[in-house]
Amino acid sequence: MTQKMAAQWRSRERNYPEEFESWHLERVTVENEDYHPLKPIMVTESKTKKVGRKESTSSSSSSCSSNSVADPLSSVLDGTDPLSLFAATAEPVASNVDGKRKKNENEEYVGSDFEPWSSKRGEILARYTTTEKLSINLFMGSDRGKTTNAGSAVSEKVRTRLEELDDLEEGSQKELLNLTQQDYISRIEELNQSLKDAWASDQKVKALKIVIQCSKLLSDTTVIQFYPSKFVLITDILDTFGKLVYERISSMCLDSRSSLPENFSPETVNDTAKETCLNWFFKIASIRELVPRFYVEAAILKCNKFLSKTGISESLPRLTTMIRGIGDPLVAVYARAYLCRVGMEVAPNVKESLNRNFFDFLLTFKLIHSDTVQNQLAVQAVEIPVYLTLYSPAIDWMLRCIAYRAPETLLTEMMERCKKQGNNALLLNSVMSAFRADFIATRSMDFIGMIKECDEAGFPKHLLFRSLGLNLALADPPENDRLQILNEAWKVITKLRNPQDYINCSEVWVEYTCRHFTKREVNTILADIIKHMTPDRAFEDAYQQLQSVITKVITHFQDFSVLFSVEKFLPFLDMFQKESVRVEVCKCIMEAFIRHQQEVTKDPVILNALLHVCKTMHDSVNALTLEDEKRTLANLINGFIRMVSFGRDFEQQLSFYVETRSMFCNLEPVLIQLIHSVNHLAMETKKVMKGNHSRKTASFVRACVAFSFITIPSLTSIFTRLNLYLLSGQVALANQCLSQADAFFKAAVSLVPDVPKTISIDGKMRSSEPFLLEFLGNFFSTLLVVPDHPEQGVLFLVRGLLNVIEDYTWEDNSDDKVRIYTSVLHLLAALSQESYLLHVDKVDSNDNLYGGDTKFLAEINRLCDTLIGQILEHLKTLGKEKTLKRQSYLALLFFNSILAHGDLRNNKLNQLAVNLWNLAQRHGFADTKTMVKTLEYIKKKSKESEWSHFSDLAARLPLQSRT
Repeated sequence: MTQKMAAQWRSRERNYPEEFESWHLERVTVENEDYHPLKPIMVTESKTKKVGRKESTSSSSSSCSSNSVADPLSSVLDGTDPLSLFAATAEPVASNVDGKRKKNENEEYVGSDFEPWSSKRGEILARYTTTEKLSINLFMGSDRGKTTNAGSAVSEKVRTRLEELDDLEEGSQKELLNLTQQDYISRIEELNQSLKDAWASDQKVKALKIVIQCSKLLSDTTVIQFYPSKFVLITDILDTFGKLVYERISSMCLDSRSSLPENFSPETVNDTAKETCLNWFFKIASIRELVPRFYVEAAILKCNKFLSKTGISESLPRLTTMIRGIGDPLVAVYARAYLCRVGMEVAPNVKESLNRNFFDFLLTFKLIHSDTVQNQLAVQAVEIPVYLTLYSPAIDWMLRCIAYRAPETLLTEMMERCKKQGNNALLLNSVMSAFRADFIATRSMDFIGMIKECDEAGFPKHLLFRSLGLNLALADPPENDRLQILNEAWKVITKLRNPQDYINCSEVWVEYTCRHFTKREVNTILADIIKHMTPDRAFEDAYQQLQSVITKVITHFQDFSVLFSVEKFLPFLDMFQKESVRVEVCKCIMEAFIRHQQEVTKDPVILNALLHVCKTMHDSVNALTLEDEKRTLANLINGFIRMVSFGRDFEQQLSFYVETRSMFCNLEPVLIQLIHSVNHLAMETKKVMKGNHSRKTASFVRACVAFSFITIPSLTSIFTRLNLYLLSGQVALANQCLSQADAFFKAAVSLVPDVPKTISIDGKMRSSEPFLLEFLGNFFSTLLVVPDHPEQGVLFLVRGLLNVIEDYTWEDNSDDKVRIYTSVLHLLAALSQESYLLHVDKVDSNDNLYGGDTKFLAEINRLCDTLIGQILEHLKTLGKEKTLKRQSYLALLFFNSILAHGDLRNNKLNQLAVNLWNLAQRHGFADTKTMVKTLEYIKKKSKESEWSHFSDLAARLPLQSRT
């Protein structure tokens, strides 16, 4: 039966121009000119206050014309804008709450532009470290007071609590000695957790004891270099305690409210909450030592809001005065920093207290040079410059709080006070770090004058110039002063003998130079850096700063022809001799080039420099390089390749691609890009010659084709090779290189048997059949226009590919082979037409070669017979294996192929179609909706004269119910 049916295949004749014409959409005139699907809908603001559907507002009804199409939102919400309705139903914002908020918002509220303490925390912990041994006192707990009866008098409770606080002096703590820095940090974290655990278990007195004990540690300066880090760790515990106390009292005020409003008044706080709050302040007032009493009260400063409106503003001056009793200037300055920190969180509008706090520090600043401090430093063998740097975090923070949104006049006042302190370098540095960059920039020459008069013994001048440079990188100084500023700064920087100090400063001033000067000045700076960093290979310890210099230079010099004309730029790159760093710098340069280069280039300076950069990246690839890193490097190199163009000099362009292929042979994505680029070059040649190649251009195109043919086998991905063989063959065919095209297609055919069953995609193994199916579909489509070789048989490429498909080992339970055969039937039907649907310019396809020869058509029909036999055999096999759903699907697929491409006037082919239709729905697995629509299509086509034979077919196609 199979052979009998197969022998009757006939392809229907196609008139492609008429079919194209019939596919055009019919023009329809829109009667309502006011309506257009892209016309915006007018929405008016609703005056409705409640969401309802009873009646719409007059404004809504008047806005809609009678002939407009209804807005779907309007149909639900009576024509009103839903946002207006939601806004109308929302609770009105109280306009009388804190009326000064809008007026003085910039002064009273800390915005996102204020750098929080948390951003400084990590920097301090990383910078201030020690290798010396540390000690800590751990709270051990006490059993005193546990036998007190429930009926004890109030005075007895108070006495008991005071005795519990006195346990700290009576042996309830354990001193741990010889701790490393990491051990110390771990112990502090344990105390922080103990505080939370004690609070959660309602042991409030124990929690307070832990906080007092930790606060006492801030009086200890035995390992003075570690003090800033100790301050950060201890104040974390204080912050936790302050938050716990505030939340505890706040929860007492809730009553029926879910949360306490931010702007609550003390009058709304109940008596229980106030009593609890006072109790906490009374407990803290009983602490005997000044430092813990100050820190613990400052930690709960925000709780004053529960007692009175002026509680915080009254407490701040008192706490500021308390700090005057702390004798050690380092301990005192950090206490002031903590008070500023808390003050900015709870009362940023009380600037007077913040200013007074800092001015008190200035009055006691001379204590830094007192005999007591000098003796302490001598005992610990700490030098004055190192000791002064310990003050920087605290002073910087205080000034940052004071300078936040402060007027420019405050900077003038601070500069005057610095002068009264003898232009102390430490203070001057903090002032430049705290105030706005534009304020500093406009006074650049004044600051340079003050820096010159500073005493360099305690705080080096180059650090001051570095701080000034950081400001000038953000804001521009007066134009007339720019050159003088650079000269004054560089006079100091270039004299530095310590390479690390030198590079730290020059790194900052490179950006200033790039912003305001030309490549000549930048070249001078780079030359000076090379001069200082090359001796003794000092650059090896400064890769991070040198990388920052490169980044700043390429950020400001976006014209790469200018950048690479800077004489010392490439010698500067040579200092990056550590491969990983060198590759990162090269990646940075290439990213900037791809981002900023707007037009293609052939500038030899740019090409030579970037080829050197790309070669450096490529040569770093080895067997251990990760795939993601290879992909990143390849993308950067490909971006460079795409930006190179020699215009109409195609031979030079091909020479460039040949050179880059030899340079980047280890990166497969680059080779793929080169093949695409060369194929594009061949097509550009055809475009320029308008398809009429001369002897010279024909030879050039063959050279391009040869480039691709030689390069493709070096690729590892088999599907990449297959697709590139097909694409390159199409390019060769388009350029009338018929023998080369045949070579590409034969190479693709011979490669198909090597396709593995699974391939790796994104690290996961997947079946390769879907990809193979897609490739073969594209391949067979291309073969429509490929002419037969005169020395080969009819359709030799189609036959060769079908033989490979027949021998290929397909997956079990796979129908892909039949799907391919069905697609080949479509190809053979197209090949049997007198004139093909597609043609390649100046290439005679088989329709011109054979001219509808009967032997050629008979050969096509014989091939079709064989394929139909294979398909029917597969359908029979599916029936035996009880895979009926697959059988139904494939039968309908084959039926549709016959319907579209077969000549159903042939009775045997017509009967085969009917049999397939019945087979598709025999076992109830067919999609009824699809079957119905297919039958409706056949009936509709049968009404046309040339499709009248479909009426007989439609009568023979029953629709069976699923039951």
